[in-house]
Amino acid sequence: MDDLLQRNVRFAATDAVDRAPKIPFIPNRQLFVITCLDPRVDPAFIFDLSFGDAIVSRSLGGRVTPAAILDLAWISYLHEIKAPDADWFDIAVVHHTDCGMGFADAALRKGFRERGLDDAALADNAVFDPTQTVPGDVEKLINTPQVSPKIKVSGYAYDVKTGKLTTVVPPRSRDDG
Repeated sequence: MDDLLQRNVRFAATDAVDRAPKIPFIPNRQLFVITCLDPRVDPAFIFDLSFGDAIVSRSLGGRVTPAAILDLAWISYLHEIKAPDADWFDIAVVHHTDCGMGFADAALRKGFRERGLDDAALADNAVFDPTQTVPGDVEKLINTPQVSPKIKVSGYAYDVKTGKLTTVVPPRSRDDG
């Protein structure tokens, strides 16, 4: 942590915080990213983002969890109430190849289950092929009534070996029909 605290001192000495969004729930690039905890999948680098450009929600496998939906519903509500005339942000759901979360490994899931967790739920969250899992998570967000129908949701597969994103689901909103 000492090295990281020194890095923070250098960061604090820059003008980066001056570029933070004026309204904290409306990021500079109007982007909300849901992706995996895996450090190989860092949205700041994948999308070439700067400080304040996006809201990032990370979960195992980058799956759309109840916690991610709650966060997004709250941000959506704040937007509607506090900044109804501001442009709406986009949501990018990003799953990746070679997902290392271990959900595919039955023995790992068994050990985890023995800690009191549900094996079926873990298996359901596995990302074997992001092109197969992204569409369901995009649909989940589009059809969540607590999230504004104005928000466009899109989905991507990120290849950890090449660094390339592939569009799996183009942007659309519930308002688009």
